[in-house]
Amino acid sequence: MTPSELNQLRDSLKAAHKNVKKCLHVCVGSGCLSSKSETFIPAIQKEIQAQGLKEYTVKGVGCRGLCAAGPLVSSEPDGTLYHEVTEADVKGIVENLNGIKNNEKVYNTDTPFFKKQKKIVLENAGEIDPCSIDEYICADGYTALTKVLTSMNPQQVIDTISTSGLRGRGGAGFPTGRKWGMMAKSVSKDGKKFVVCNGDEGDPGAFMDRSMMEADPHRILEGMIIAGYAVGSDQGFVYVRAEYPLAVKRFQLAIEKAREKNLLGKNILGSSFSFDIEIRLGAGAFVCGEETALIASIEGKRGSPSPRPPFPTTSGIWGKPTMINNVETFANVAPIINRGGDWFASIGTDKSKGTKVFALTGHVTNSGLIEVPMGTTLREIVFDIGGGCLNGKKFKAVQTGGPSGGFITEKDLDTPISYENLQNLGSIMGSGGMVVLDEDDCMVDITRFYLRFCVDESCGKCAPCRIGGYQLLQILENILRGRGTPEDLPQLKQICHAMQKASLCGLGQTAPNPVLSTMKNFEDEYKAYIEGGVKYARQKSKGKS
Repeated sequence: MTPSELNQLRDSLKAAHKNVKKCLHVCVGSGCLSSKSETFIPAIQKEIQAQGLKEYTVKGVGCRGLCAAGPLVSSEPDGTLYHEVTEADVKGIVENLNGIKNNEKVYNTDTPFFKKQKKIVLENAGEIDPCSIDEYICADGYTALTKVLTSMNPQQVIDTISTSGLRGRGGAGFPTGRKWGMMAKSVSKDGKKFVVCNGDEGDPGAFMDRSMMEADPHRILEGMIIAGYAVGSDQGFVYVRAEYPLAVKRFQLAIEKAREKNLLGKNILGSSFSFDIEIRLGAGAFVCGEETALIASIEGKRGSPSPRPPFPTTSGIWGKPTMINNVETFANVAPIINRGGDWFASIGTDKSKGTKVFALTGHVTNSGLIEVPMGTTLREIVFDIGGGCLNGKKFKAVQTGGPSGGFITEKDLDTPISYENLQNLGSIMGSGGMVVLDEDDCMVDITRFYLRFCVDESCGKCAPCRIGGYQLLQILENILRGRGTPEDLPQLKQICHAMQKASLCGLGQTAPNPVLSTMKNFEDEYKAYIEGGVKYARQKSKGKS
């Protein structure tokens, strides 16, 4: 396929799309599929035929974001959204295609949950069939790739990404343009370089990358192909955990369909540029989200970190230069190329540009997947978008950054979200997990949960993480059993600081964050266990205090 043939295909697909009067979109993301939403598609098709509405269609789409209210069905183009749908609702939904009439399951799409979001990465989610390359092309998919291959040289692509201010969405926030520039300058004896998409999402409560891969896999592929062109690579890997079977299935299908249309593989779109992608499955090791551990896993070795330098862009997979970006980072590339670096840089804060996708979970009314501009306050996310705590409970804290993050309290809720601001509050952006806690949550117990996760997921390679994490966990266990002593608190801090300074990789360096954060903001809860002893601990375990 040539660029002109691709454009002709897009024009014909758009013309056909205009003839579709109305369409019912059924969410087939993991959350809604768990409630058997896939059964609605044949049921709706049957009902449409029964009612003689031949001009109407139905299709499966990616996650709409409002996961707590699923299964979701929307009527397009009017945008009516039905929530908590069952097969019993199908007939009424089809009858309402010509006008909504008192349906109690209609969700108000004018609410802050939708209005306060800005969709860039998720703009196709809930709109296109993730299994159809034609629908992605119809939605201007692969226009950025065409632009790059026909009118931009590699340095111009890197300059555009640099101008945008895009930072790595995997958590570290390293400037993407700078990483691409370093990779472009790296050389190997045989000229081989690798581009890797890190989809090894492992934070408790996080499902951003999973939803993106399930909802819009071609967007991520397009970003990877553009990255390969920019840095001089002809081979990419998508590293995704095997526990995400739907994401793996849809990503593999996307790769196959892209190859069929000459958008992937040899001489893409008739150019001299070749680039292909393979999927590598992870076995669920949290530490493999770390770059050097991920590289070892791709090579078939045990997934454990290695000292840096050398950095992956100098020596990565099989000693070749390797560039690793997160799923969300790659998903931002095509819109930036299409609309310009200055456009993206106009969104967000001075140092944190664009939008950020979060998995909003915990004791919050509207849990699900959201995308907001950088600079949106935590209060807007928790109370406007999230609807506040469930059952009218009092807000206590919000935890960002997964097991490596910290807890942010009421007094800091008006903080605009950015990499720097969250670090100043003793937390991190992370990949985008955001867990809301209410008045009934015990902060010492929550801290134990995250620390136990880190201890279980430690590769054990370095002593500070392996021994320090275990020591922290034992102290917390004693405190929660009412056997703590006043000396435990300074000892906890001492071990935390030692782990931060001496651990080999980010897992060990950040594992103490929840401990330090809760000791700073909720020290009274630690002291209550220590001063109250076994009696207090038993009361707490029974919910009496």
